[in-house]
Amino acid sequence: MNQSQVKGFGSRGIILIVVLFLGFFMFQTFTNYPLNILADFYGGSTTVAMLLTIGTLAGVVTQIILSRFVGNIKSIKRVASIFGIIAVICAWLVAAIPFYMTGVWYVAYFVVNYTVTMYALFFMSIIAGQWFPRRKGTIMGISTIAYPVCNAVIGFFATAVYKPMESGLSDSPAIFRSFLPFLILTTIGVILFLALVTDYPEQCGAYRDNDKSFTPEMAQKMLAQEIEDKRTTVWTTGHIFTNRDFWCASVVCGLILMCAVGTMTQTSTIIGNFPALNYTIIMMVIAVCGAVGSWLLGVIDTAIGTKKSMIICVILMVLAGVLGIAACQTGVGILIIISLALVGIFMGASSNYTVSVSVQYWRHEDFASVFAGVNPVANIFNALAPTVVAMILYSAIGINGVFILITIAGIIGVVLMLIFSPKHIKSVDDKYRAAAGKPLDGALEGRK
Repeated sequence: MNQSQVKGFGSRGIILIVVLFLGFFMFQTFTNYPLNILADFYGGSTTVAMLLTIGTLAGVVTQIILSRFVGNIKSIKRVASIFGIIAVICAWLVAAIPFYMTGVWYVAYFVVNYTVTMYALFFMSIIAGQWFPRRKGTIMGISTIAYPVCNAVIGFFATAVYKPMESGLSDSPAIFRSFLPFLILTTIGVILFLALVTDYPEQCGAYRDNDKSFTPEMAQKMLAQEIEDKRTTVWTTGHIFTNRDFWCASVVCGLILMCAVGTMTQTSTIIGNFPALNYTIIMMVIAVCGAVGSWLLGVIDTAIGTKKSMIICVILMVLAGVLGIAACQTGVGILIIISLALVGIFMGASSNYTVSVSVQYWRHEDFASVFAGVNPVANIFNALAPTVVAMILYSAIGINGVFILITIAGIIGVVLMLIFSPKHIKSVDDKYRAAAGKPLDGALEGRK
């Protein structure tokens, strides 16, 4: 890629970033808010957390099934569109169904969890990797600012939900009205995706990585070759799931997701243990740190490599855990603020790495197949996170246990990322390509 020819993201690239942002925004809003703020209206945290876990696990199983033939799917966008439309319809239902119709609401909440996991975390992420294979860290770093933004406004959402009850104007919460701005934004996101996003940039006259050193003829030739190479990838499901480095990367991605998502679904309970702290203000602090962290870790990913960025991220996890434990032991509010701010930072980056590690250390034509393995494994941890954290939180060990979990997960993450080796991936790739009669080259040489 000629760096001098790469400026900005292009108009279509910017639209893709907006769509990604709104996809992650929909995921965070309609999975986290009902659990964090509304659970008492729908059977309690344990019940809602279980629904979230089951819905996400269903998405994981689907992804694992798809991993066997994702390279043969002619249009990822077409399949993603189906999931996106169903997700946004169910989001409206989650907001509109009266809280006393719990059975119907459970179905809508389960389906929105399943479909938005597939739409935003799987299919949209594949498209992002196909558009920006070398700048994926920056792109995902910007897009996943959606997570801290959602955390920033959750306090205002909670205030809006309970305002009619607290003011004596009604005996019921204002759930639909409070969700309405979020519903409008996520609906716009899906419409933009349907109308303006393509599977590959070449299909709408753009260039991958916005690299304008390519001529249209070169771009079309590369696209045709890539589609053929994806169909005949040597990284089959069996090869992927027996690779050491795949498991190191996938588990670390999963641990980051588990600790970030699990903690953020229980922020109201955690912060509630420190009465002097204002929930809305603390969530705004977490959001600012998360937005900066998401962008910064994405820039670091692009500049010095995904592995180094992930090592920095898991070190931040250890620090967040240690400070959280100290806060629980001493009752010092500033320590819990710093700890949760660090959680916000690595939450902002939590969805970056499944895309980044897959496209950075494997060939571009192998990206979809490898990502279809990395993402579901990571999302198993993501699926279990709300239930695991809720169980720890309401056990005898309490919130201290949440931060012990973060500390241990961070230490494991550091060890696994030190084991992870791009050179080993190249040697295995060479072996598989030689066995398949494909030419060997230096495409994976010097991957940072």
